[in-house]
Amino acid sequence: MEPIAPDAVWLRPGQLAGRAGVAVSTLHYYESLGLISSRRTAGDRREYRRDTLRVVAFVRASQRLGISLARIKAALDDLPHDEPPTTRDWARLAREWRDDLTRRIDELTALRDNLSGCIGCGCLSLTACPTVNPRDRLAAEGPGARRHIRSVD
Repeated sequence: MEPIAPDAVWLRPGQLAGRAGVAVSTLHYYESLGLISSRRTAGDRREYRRDTLRVVAFVRASQRLGISLARIKAALDDLPHDEPPTTRDWARLAREWRDDLTRRIDELTALRDNLSGCIGCGCLSLTACPTVNPRDRLAAEGPGARRHIRSVD
C-alpha cells in the first residue's frame, strides 16, 4: 500500500460537501460556529482535513436527535483539534451522551405512545381537559408543552 501524500488528506469544500451530503454553505455555517475548521491555501481557498467528514456526520446525526448546536459544539470542544480524534476520543464522547440519549429515547417513546390519547379525545382544550390538565394546573409551571419539556442543555 502506498503512503498517502500529505495533500491527499485535505478536501476542498465541494469535495467535503459532496461526501458528507451537505451544501457548501452548511460547511461555512458550521465553521462560523466553530464546529469544524479549515486551513487556507496559498490561493486563499479553504481546505478541510479528511477527518472533518466524521465530525460533520456526528453533527448531522446529533441534530437529527434534537441536540442543539451549542451542545454539539461543547462536546466537540472536548475533542483534540490539532489532530484527528481517536476511536478512544469518540468512545468517551459516546459514554458521556449515553444517559442523555437514553432519556431522550424514553421521552420520545412516551410522547409517541400518549400523543393519540390527547388528540383522540376531541376536546382540544388544555384549559378544560379533565384527563391531561384538570383546571389548567400545568399553566403554573410555565409556557410550552410542560409534560414533555425536559432540560437537555
